[in-house]
Amino acid sequence: MNFLPIIEAKRDGGELSSEQVHELVTTYTASEIPDHQMSAFLMSVFFRGMSQAETRALTLAMRDSGTLLEFPEDDRPLVDKHSTGGVGDKVSIALAPLLACLNFRVPMISGRGLGITGGTLDKLETIPGFTTQLPPERIIEQVQHIGVAMVGQSVEIAPADKALYSLRDVTGTVPSVPLITASILSKKLAEGIDALVMDVKFGRAAFMTDMDAARELARSISELATECGVKTTALMTAMDTPLGRAAGNWLEVKEAVDCLDFRGPEDLQELVLTCASELLMVTGKTVDSTIGRQRAEEELASGRPRTKLDELVAAQGGDVAVFREQLKQDHIAPVVSDLVTGKEGFIAQCDAQLVGEIVRDLGGGRLTKDSVIHPAVGVDQLAKPGDAFDRKSTLARVHARTETEAEAALARLGKVFNFAAEPPELPPLIVTI
Repeated sequence: MNFLPIIEAKRDGGELSSEQVHELVTTYTASEIPDHQMSAFLMSVFFRGMSQAETRALTLAMRDSGTLLEFPEDDRPLVDKHSTGGVGDKVSIALAPLLACLNFRVPMISGRGLGITGGTLDKLETIPGFTTQLPPERIIEQVQHIGVAMVGQSVEIAPADKALYSLRDVTGTVPSVPLITASILSKKLAEGIDALVMDVKFGRAAFMTDMDAARELARSISELATECGVKTTALMTAMDTPLGRAAGNWLEVKEAVDCLDFRGPEDLQELVLTCASELLMVTGKTVDSTIGRQRAEEELASGRPRTKLDELVAAQGGDVAVFREQLKQDHIAPVVSDLVTGKEGFIAQCDAQLVGEIVRDLGGGRLTKDSVIHPAVGVDQLAKPGDAFDRKSTLARVHARTETEAEAALARLGKVFNFAAEPPELPPLIVTI
């Protein structure tokens, strides 16, 4: 393939045919196009964009670069949820078992964290023995049997996406709406799902800091997924403040389990229930959001989703007995230190970006893809905007490997919070697109 004319066409703002897009994906996946040329193409897309037709062709070509999951006929719809990532976002761990109990099948392919954004796979792998790598036939078997699997992207599913994302990550071309759309949907379409709920974050600690940019991405994904036969609904959620009151891999698993025990933080529970309600509506299982929300809430309160999580853990190699014992522990990090205030009033701000950076620097996140994750570290008991406090109140706890790291984190945590004498006006968590 002579790739240069395609680079030049996109550089000059031209539109590629579906055949050209398919050929370039196929050829690159076969290692017949050098990285430097594909990098030039990605940079051209970053600046010139792609039409809806081009984005659709790119998505389908990336989907078709690997194995497609083919499930048997079943009355239970195949559904999934995807988030663009945020600090403290452990929604998937609580939502997936809930959806399975609502009579859905959930073949959830998740990712790892990079930078300040935590990854679902990193969180799940803090569960003793849990494996996130399953072959396609095992995913299908497990989903059919217990209703849910939570796995990572394998070399067999959308390998073109994995190769292209690695290149985008080192060439500054990640924040491109058509490239993000194709990356997300190629994996979701490979799952063979019937319906999808998207959670697009915006705010200081979000991938898309600007609300309008987040809205553009939400619409791009929703429209293309629907065009490709997947019933899709999208939410936009604020990421100026961490979701929940814990950030850090094991701490977030504990908080997700609290949510399944119907005693999790209000904002986390709100988003879990809203995602479930949206999927109930878009698949025709309920006629409106009120009924869907009530049904999801009743199922969550029943305790069945908590039991389903144990089923999931056991199915993917986890030791349920050890998992349950570990959940009883207050912490598993060697050092735990409290940030105590000498003031009184109300929390006006809890900076999610700074919290994410602190957790990352404690060892809970990655600076590069080769960084080693330390599962026990993080921050919990976070005070949130609107919380009242007085002198000697704990604003947060640091979980660290050493006293020195704990002291450094505590010094930075003091800058996370802004205070007010009166209760602040709180913005909504969820915004419609």
